[in-house]
Amino acid sequence: MRMLVVDSFTDRPFAGNPAGVCLLDRAADADWMQRVAAEMKHSETAFVRPVDAADADFELRWFTPVVEVALCGHATLASAHALYETGVAPADRPIRFQTLRSGVLTVSRAEDGGLLMDFPACPPAETEAPGDLGEALGTTPFWVGRNSQNDLLVLVADEEAVRKLAPDVAALGRMDARGIIVTAKADPGREYAFVSRFFGAGVLLGDGEDPVTGSAHCALGPYWGAELGRDRLAGFQASERGGQVGITLHGDRVELAGRAVTILDGDFKA
Repeated sequence: MRMLVVDSFTDRPFAGNPAGVCLLDRAADADWMQRVAAEMKHSETAFVRPVDAADADFELRWFTPVVEVALCGHATLASAHALYETGVAPADRPIRFQTLRSGVLTVSRAEDGGLLMDFPACPPAETEAPGDLGEALGTTPFWVGRNSQNDLLVLVADEEAVRKLAPDVAALGRMDARGIIVTAKADPGREYAFVSRFFGAGVLLGDGEDPVTGSAHCALGPYWGAELGRDRLAGFQASERGGQVGITLHGDRVELAGRAVTILDGDFKA
């Protein structure tokens, strides 16, 4: 089986968010895929195999080192990049991914050489903040919402507050949420409209922070689009590696734009 490591939402190596992409020629056991993802140790490893379906070309599943997830943006971007780059998918057609929990996802080439992903929008609805959220974050939440992915979106004071955040990730991991998205409006003069960071101690290893989270922008896009009155905008995820995500809103769908770079291409033996 061919295994690639791809840095997503970046145009340079060792930035953005790395994902493993395993190109399968037949169905694989879920327990085996979980063990592979644990071995790879990336925030997500994607498993792709061809399918004969009227509305899809490939099956796509995503695993963190500890669980299978319903949606992953950066590993979808990495998978499409890998399929195009290796020639498995025709360069002149969109790729249609069949997923277990997020329906059919389509990825196409952009005119500028990047990739465009069609995802379901997951806007947050205002909710009561967990009582210990501010203490765990080390800053004051100004607004808190929850979406259908069970992510908490937390608005804080400004871009500096997002960038300097040093939360108690273990405490965040004990909250009833897949992940915690912390966000603020970008400083004036930036080429992006907002900044964010994503913490998911329940599904991620290491320090519990994801470098660039495509699925989080399915919540961030609708939220900031409504706040700013725009249907096209960009966000910057201000992790140590960092990465920018372009967003276009289409009703209940979100188009996410980004680039990717292959870091490793080899054979998986096990």
